[in-house]
Amino acid sequence: MSHSSERPPPTALRSGLALRVSLLGWSLVLLLGAVLGAGLLTLWVTSVTAVALGVGIPLALLSTVLVRWLADLHRQWAADRLGEPVPRPYLPTPEGSWLVRLWSILRDPASWRDWAWLLANSITGWFTYTLSFALFLGGVFYLIYPILYELTPPQVFRTPLGNGFRLHSVQQSFALVPLGPVLLLLWYATAERLANLNARVIRSLLAPTAQAQLRARVAQLAASRAETVDTQAGELRRIERDLHDGAQARLVSLGMSLGLAQQLMLDDPHAAQQLLEEARESTTSALAELRDLVRGIHPPVLADRGLDGALKALALVNPIPTTVLTRLPGRLPAPVESAAYFAVAEGLSNAIKHAQAQHIRITVEFEPHPGTTAGLLTMRVSDDGHGGAAVDAGTGLRGIARRLAAFDGTLTVDSPPGGPTEIRMSLPCAS
Repeated sequence: MSHSSERPPPTALRSGLALRVSLLGWSLVLLLGAVLGAGLLTLWVTSVTAVALGVGIPLALLSTVLVRWLADLHRQWAADRLGEPVPRPYLPTPEGSWLVRLWSILRDPASWRDWAWLLANSITGWFTYTLSFALFLGGVFYLIYPILYELTPPQVFRTPLGNGFRLHSVQQSFALVPLGPVLLLLWYATAERLANLNARVIRSLLAPTAQAQLRARVAQLAASRAETVDTQAGELRRIERDLHDGAQARLVSLGMSLGLAQQLMLDDPHAAQQLLEEARESTTSALAELRDLVRGIHPPVLADRGLDGALKALALVNPIPTTVLTRLPGRLPAPVESAAYFAVAEGLSNAIKHAQAQHIRITVEFEPHPGTTAGLLTMRVSDDGHGGAAVDAGTGLRGIARRLAAFDGTLTVDSPPGGPTEIRMSLPCAS
């Protein structure tokens, strides 16, 4: 009983074998990619030399495009192997003539790292996927060596271990069969490790460097800050316009009505009473407009009941049936709650205006990072409408993206033609 319990489960063996067979296929693909990379390296060196002589610009651009395409395929493979993305490190290529674009590409440090990767790949490949492929082929070769000995001419497969060792009969060839299982066992034991090693080499050479990531982060934060400042300036202008055209105009009218009523109080009490009634109605309208304006800045229900209660209150006044599901640990920081509320409200408004949906679902949940109080607030606004929503299609979703970017948040839209639509928003925050 104890002996059988130490054996790996059959399903684990099958899955492990399937994984290694898959890696074997990838070894062949990567080996062909290394051969292609060596050819591209030769092409690029030739084209750059030709550019220095005054010709070869189109060839240099073509070789660069091909190398980047090959590098992207390897990045995707490494990402699948390591379970984490390997981003592209290239700087944006400016518009202009071939010479301007080529100069920009040549100045990009990532381009030179691509060429260094091609050279390193031709070396490290022999110790990773090429070795794994050779171990498998060697194992199969020695496992069927007697068959090969019997079926081939006398001049073939008679010195398998070198000229000093020659076989004279098929019976002697069976002595080499045990080498087959040994090599196959080595292949099985090292295939995954070698593949992971190759993926790490690819990531180290083809992923952005720490300095490049820092530059990109600074640029992203600068753009986000500029957008936030512009958005806040636009909000202030909107508040000023709403106050000027709404409540302020009504208060001016109220003052004029009260002044006229004061003048008519003795001579025409009936007219004065009508003016006072109009003044009272203007007061009510001005208060309603001020409440709406304050609600647009920071809804009172959000301050009183938190994000959960505010979203449920928002769903109650929605003309389309709306379901709200929240999983929150409690109150979140006020700026995060405000950003999340308005992002969901804008997504809900976008669904009401454009989706022609019959039902809308709002899901908000907080996923803490292990061992910390920080986490990720995820919001989803889903509808069963006709789909076709896109961030670039209108100002609503772009406004959500700008609002979330101020908090280092993200927005993704999944809306195929015909629907359904799901707007996914995320905000990193502390609970």
